[in-house]
Amino acid sequence: MSKHQKRLSVPNSWPVERKTATFTVKATAGPHGEDGVPLLILLRDVLGYVDSRKEARYALNQGSVLVNNEPLSDEQRPIGMFDIVEFAERDEHYRVFPDEGGRLALTPIDAADADSKLGKIEGKRQVPGGNTQLSLHDGRTLEIEEGDYAGNDSIVVDTDNEILAHFPYEEGALVTAVRGQHAGEIGEIDEIQVTPGSSPNNVLVSQDDGEGFETIADYVVVIDENFVEEDDEETVTTTGEDQPEPESDADEATDGGEDE
Repeated sequence: MSKHQKRLSVPNSWPVERKTATFTVKATAGPHGEDGVPLLILLRDVLGYVDSRKEARYALNQGSVLVNNEPLSDEQRPIGMFDIVEFAERDEHYRVFPDEGGRLALTPIDAADADSKLGKIEGKRQVPGGNTQLSLHDGRTLEIEEGDYAGNDSIVVDTDNEILAHFPYEEGALVTAVRGQHAGEIGEIDEIQVTPGSSPNNVLVSQDDGEGFETIADYVVVIDENFVEEDDEETVTTTGEDQPEPESDADEATDGGEDE
């Protein structure tokens, strides 16, 4: 597997400019699959808290940058949808949320909301002992004794893996699109269209402006009203205007294709 990551080939969810340089940092293995954005990109390109990879490593070694309540030291660790990013010294808390076009952006949240995280149920199976195991969108698994949970439902889980809230995937549910041309849009499910055969199911989503949209069922995630209130706040996203330039493409390629 190549250690290089060219900017032109990064996933659409990555909030980076494609033509400012040849290479960018490559995410390590971890949650969220290929859509996971390296932590360095959030620190440098989105927030502007560091100017280089060296500065990011120094900041992370102080233990003041937390993701889902855990301090991180790996600047390549992938960050993805609904992760909670905290800066203890700044008393800042953000939720990673899909923006228009599918790019991930940071939405400011209160400290009280930083102790829990939303997860979409993508799998459900019985495990030895009679319990049920739920598989979430970010790779986490939860073992529960009972509960009326189904695929595509959403749950809110605290730091002790206790389920705090459950939002069923059903008509009338509030959802946000996280992929496709309607990524970042929010509305209520008006109709779930079950498609016979191997084709994906579709959902019709209504919006307050009366327009609405249709998308693939797997592209939406059930959320609660708090997300709508947060979406009205100022989200932090990159513009590409103030991004630091790497010293040279050759330097990046020498270090495995990663920005310095």
